[in-house]
Amino acid sequence: MFDSRHIKTFHEVVRTGSYTAAARALGYTQPAVTQQMKALERDVGSPLFVRVGRGMRLTEAGEALSRHATAILDSMSAAQEQMNALTRLRAGRVRLCAFPSANSTLVPETLARLTAEHPAIRVDLLENEPPESLRRLARGECDISLAFTYPGLHEDVPEELVEIPLLEDQLTVLLPGGHHLARRRVVRLTDLAGERWIAGCPRCRANLLHECAEAGFVPDIAFMTDDNLAVQSLVAEGLGVAMIPALVLNFMRHAKVAGRPLQPASRRKISAYVLKEHLRIPATALVLDELRTVAANKTGC
Repeated sequence: MFDSRHIKTFHEVVRTGSYTAAARALGYTQPAVTQQMKALERDVGSPLFVRVGRGMRLTEAGEALSRHATAILDSMSAAQEQMNALTRLRAGRVRLCAFPSANSTLVPETLARLTAEHPAIRVDLLENEPPESLRRLARGECDISLAFTYPGLHEDVPEELVEIPLLEDQLTVLLPGGHHLARRRVVRLTDLAGERWIAGCPRCRANLLHECAEAGFVPDIAFMTDDNLAVQSLVAEGLGVAMIPALVLNFMRHAKVAGRPLQPASRRKISAYVLKEHLRIPATALVLDELRTVAANKTGC
């Protein structure tokens, strides 16, 4: 492997025609240039110059290396410029995988703040519910994953991932607008023991079963869907009640449903996850900072 400094010095020797002139152009001493050329010749395994009178002439190996030197230096310069752009946040690409309600709330506000300050940072949006979003992160298919967890449930998080807590999201009971419990400010889960239920994604469904079990009953789950709008539409038609995060109601609320907080309060934790080594990547760290800022300003969750 050639030392890039030696290639640069070699290129200057070829351009100026002597070690002395190259030393002046580079700000080196002439012995320093000589030592670098000797080291490069050892790496090449052949002399690069021969003396011709008072001048110097390239050997066949020297001519071959000279043909490549300009391209090598140009490529290094381009690489340096790109690295500077990335580290100074003039450019960068981050792949963000989030669950639907986060992609509709936290993510747009985060990207708006990011674009205002760093328009050259590009974010690719992916969508998956946990735990698949965490598996994609562990497989290297995204750089940041947003996921939620519920207290009391065992969560299978790959050990190589770092968790950055963002916020706690209040769970609410979704009732048809004409339901007799809709007149209350809060609703106890035990008051809904005889209701039919619409359940959401597998992780939310597992939490519903867990919380109902803690309250002493098994919910009658009539319908299951991952679609938040479908859940609300089913509730609006009087086909059941549902447990839904407040984050969803912040951006989507059917006119014929009523959301009421649970008593005692129940919450899910929303976090960002990242591979530890990615925390040192400037663009990734910047997106995480913006996510934290947006999450801290969220109210009603």
